[in-house]
Amino acid sequence: MKPFLLFVLMAMCTGIIAQQPDWKKRQESGDFGAGQSPFKVTGQVFDAQNGEPLEYVTTALLSQKDSTIVGGAVTDVNGKFEISTRPGRFILQIQYISYKARTIKGIQLNREQMTRDVGTINLEPDIEILDEVVVQGEKSTMTMTLDKRVFNVGKDLTNAGRTAADLLDNIPSVSVDIEGNVSLRGSQNVRILVDGKPSGLVGISTTNGLRQIQSNMIERVEVVTNPSAKYDAEGSAGIINLILKKEKREGVNGTFNAILGHPENYGGSFNLNYRKKWMNLFASYGVDYRKNPGGGKTFQTFFPGDTLYFTERDRQHVRGGWSNNLRFGSDFFLNSKNTITVAALYRVSNEDNLSNIFYQDYDKNRNLLFVTERHDIEQEIDKNSEYSVNYSRTFSKKGQKFTADVQYRDNNETEQSDINEVTRSVEDGSQDPELFQRSLNDEFDRGWLIQADYEHPFGKNAKLELGVRNSIRRIGNDYLVEEQNENGDWENLESFSNNFNYDEDIYASYVMFGNKVNKLSYQLGVRMEITDIRTELEQSGEINNKNYTDLFPSVHLTYGLKKEKSIQGSYSRRVRRPWFRSLNPFSSFTDARNIRSGNPDLDPTYTDSYEFGVLQNWKKASFYYAVYYRYSTDVVTRITTVEDGVTFTRPENVGSKDDIGLEITYSNEFNSWLRVNGTANFYHSVYDAFANGEDLSTQTTTFFTRVMSQIKIKKDWDFQTTLNYRAPQEVPQGKRKSYFVVDLGLSRDVMKGKGTLTLSIRDLFNTRKWRYETITSTYTSVGDFQWRSRSAVLSFNYRLHQKKRRQRSGNRGGDFGGGEGEF
Repeated sequence: MKPFLLFVLMAMCTGIIAQQPDWKKRQESGDFGAGQSPFKVTGQVFDAQNGEPLEYVTTALLSQKDSTIVGGAVTDVNGKFEISTRPGRFILQIQYISYKARTIKGIQLNREQMTRDVGTINLEPDIEILDEVVVQGEKSTMTMTLDKRVFNVGKDLTNAGRTAADLLDNIPSVSVDIEGNVSLRGSQNVRILVDGKPSGLVGISTTNGLRQIQSNMIERVEVVTNPSAKYDAEGSAGIINLILKKEKREGVNGTFNAILGHPENYGGSFNLNYRKKWMNLFASYGVDYRKNPGGGKTFQTFFPGDTLYFTERDRQHVRGGWSNNLRFGSDFFLNSKNTITVAALYRVSNEDNLSNIFYQDYDKNRNLLFVTERHDIEQEIDKNSEYSVNYSRTFSKKGQKFTADVQYRDNNETEQSDINEVTRSVEDGSQDPELFQRSLNDEFDRGWLIQADYEHPFGKNAKLELGVRNSIRRIGNDYLVEEQNENGDWENLESFSNNFNYDEDIYASYVMFGNKVNKLSYQLGVRMEITDIRTELEQSGEINNKNYTDLFPSVHLTYGLKKEKSIQGSYSRRVRRPWFRSLNPFSSFTDARNIRSGNPDLDPTYTDSYEFGVLQNWKKASFYYAVYYRYSTDVVTRITTVEDGVTFTRPENVGSKDDIGLEITYSNEFNSWLRVNGTANFYHSVYDAFANGEDLSTQTTTFFTRVMSQIKIKKDWDFQTTLNYRAPQEVPQGKRKSYFVVDLGLSRDVMKGKGTLTLSIRDLFNTRKWRYETITSTYTSVGDFQWRSRSAVLSFNYRLHQKKRRQRSGNRGGDFGGGEGEF
C-alpha cells in the first residue's frame, strides 16, 4: 500500500511536468510561460482615501474574447503588480476585500507593444460592504464563517508573553484543563494541527508541547467544529489549527519580542523574512525561561467493606526551565505557477521540576494517625525536530491547483526522577525508614507524512477535489521504576516498569464535489481511511492489533437568505483514535497513592456530528448561533478504582454519549473607542455508560461563556478586559465545579508606531482552579488543583519595516469550504 501511494504521488507530479510545452513551441504559438513571456501588464494600487499603497490586492487578466482568466498577480508591499501573459486583447479586474472592484478594458498587447502600464489605480472603500462584514475593524479577535472561526490572536492583549496552552484557553469554546488537555465544546476529542498538519512542535505529548510554544509564534487559530472530508477524520469534536507566522513582503522585515514576567518568566524571540522576486526566506527563534508554581488539595474518604478512614493530600509543585524554538525555511517561486517550500523546525527544552506531596491519614473518628512527606525532583529534556517539503502548482484556469507534501518528524522525551518519602506516626513520634525511589521514562516518536491534493473547477462555481495521504508513526516508551533496598541496592518494581511500543499506519483518500446554484451552495464528500495499529508490552508479551477500514462522509449546505444573512447545515462522521498516552500503561510515579495509567486495549470513538448555523450581519455588529448534535459510540472516560488505599485511574470505553448544544457568538463595534464580543455555549450531555460492573450513566446540563471588551483610551493606548465563566458539570463518577476568571491587558504604541508595550495579567483574582468531586461505591474525593497561579507579563514588540497591522476583515459566511489548513 505504501509503495502504491508513493507511485501515485510521483505519477501526478510527472503528469504536471509533462504538461509544460517546450520553449520552441511557445515561441511559435506566442504562448509563453508565466514569468518568461515578454508580454506584461503592470500597475500600482492605492487606497483612494489615504493614498497608501495596498498590499495583497488581487489582479486578474481576462481574455476579451471569452472572459477566461489568462493571468493574475497579487500586489506587493508597495502596491505594485506585474502580470505575464501572451499577445491579445484583455480586460483587467482589480479586487480587494471591503473595496469597490475596478475593471479596465481595452488592453492590447502585440509585438509592437509588449508591455502595458495601466498606471495608478485608486480603490474606493465600499462603505456598505465594510459596515456589513466587519467583525472587528482591526485585525484581531475573530472572523466568522459558518464552518470555521478564525481567531487573529495577536491583538488579544492577554496573550502577550504567554504559551500556546494559555492562548488556547482564552479562545471561545476552547478550554485547557489541569493536565493540559484541550477541549472543544466540552469534548477532549479534538485534533491539534500546526499549519494544517501534525507537527513536532507539539511533541509526543500535546499537553507538554503546547506549554513550550511561545504564543507570539502564532499568527492565528482556526477552529473547525464540523470538518469536511478533506480534513483528517481524527478528532470527533473538531479541529484546532495553529497557523504560524510567515511573512511574504518584499525586502527584509520582521518583528522582535522581549518578555519579563512574574512568576519567573523571561524570554525573547524574533520573526524575520527576506524576499526577492523568486525566493522568500523566513526564520523565527524564541527562547524563554519559566517557572510555574501551582498545586492543590484533596480530601479522600475510603469506605471498603465495614471500614472507614480518610486521607488529606496537599500537593505543591514548581515546574519549568529553558525552552528554545527554531523554525526556518524558504519559498522558491519557480514561476508564477510553481512554488516549492522547504522548512525545518527544532525545539529543545530542559526543565527541572519539583513536586512536594504531604499526606495526612485519619481514622474513622477523624483522629490524625500518620503524616507522610513525598518529594520528587525531576529533570525533563525534550528534543523535537521536523522537516517538510511542499510543492504547489496552479494553472491558467482559476481555482485549478495541485499540491504535494512530504514531512518527517523525530521527537524524543526523557524524564528522570529522584524520589524520597518519609512517614511519621503522630501518636508516638516514630518514623519509618526513609524510602528512596527513582524512575526513568524514555520516549521517542518518529513519523512520516506523505500527501497529495488536487482541485479542479468546472464552470462558474463547481469544483472537484481529490486527495491521498499516508501517515506512518512509530512510538516507543521505556519506563523503569526502582526502589532502594536495605543494602543500598536498587531493585526493579516490576509492577510499574515496562517497555511499550506503538505502531500506527493510516492510509487515506478523499473525493469532494461542490457547486453553487442560485443562493444554494453545497459540498458533498467522502473520505476512506485504513488504520493499522499495533501495541506491544515487551515484558508481558501482550500484543494488541487494531485494524479497521472506515468511510467518513460529509455534507455542507449553505443558503444565502439575503446580503446580510445566511444559513448552513452540515453533517460529518469523525473518529477519535486512542492517543499514545491513553494506551501507555504507566508514565508517572510522582504520586504513589494516586496512579494514573493508560489502557492498551482501548477502541476508537466514532461520532456522527450535525450542525445548523445562522450568521446575521448588521452595520457594526454580527450575530452567529449554531445548534449542534453529536452521537458518539465507545466513548472513552477515565474510571477510578481503589485497592488498599491507592487509587488507580485509567481510561475505559464506557458506552455511548449524546450531546446537544447551542453556541452563540456576538460582536459589536459600539463606537470608535469601544468594541465588545462574547460567546456562550449551552449543552446537554447524556452518558449511557457501564464499566467494571457498575452503571455509570448520567446526564448534565451546563454552559461556559466568555466576554471580551476593548477600549481605546487614547490614540496609542488600548485596554482589554476578558471574563470567563464555566458552570458546574456532571460526569461519570462525579462532577466538575464552576470557576470564574478575569484577565486584563493594557498596551501602548511607542517609537512612532514601530513598537508596542503590553502589560497583561492572567487570572486577576487567582481563581483559575479546577475543582472536582469523584464518587464511587467505596471511595469519594473532593479537591481542587491549579496548574499555574496568577501571573503578570510585560512585553515589548518591535516591528522592522512593518506597520502595526490594521486591516478590514472580510466575512465569508456564504462559503462552504476553503482556507488554510485543509488537506
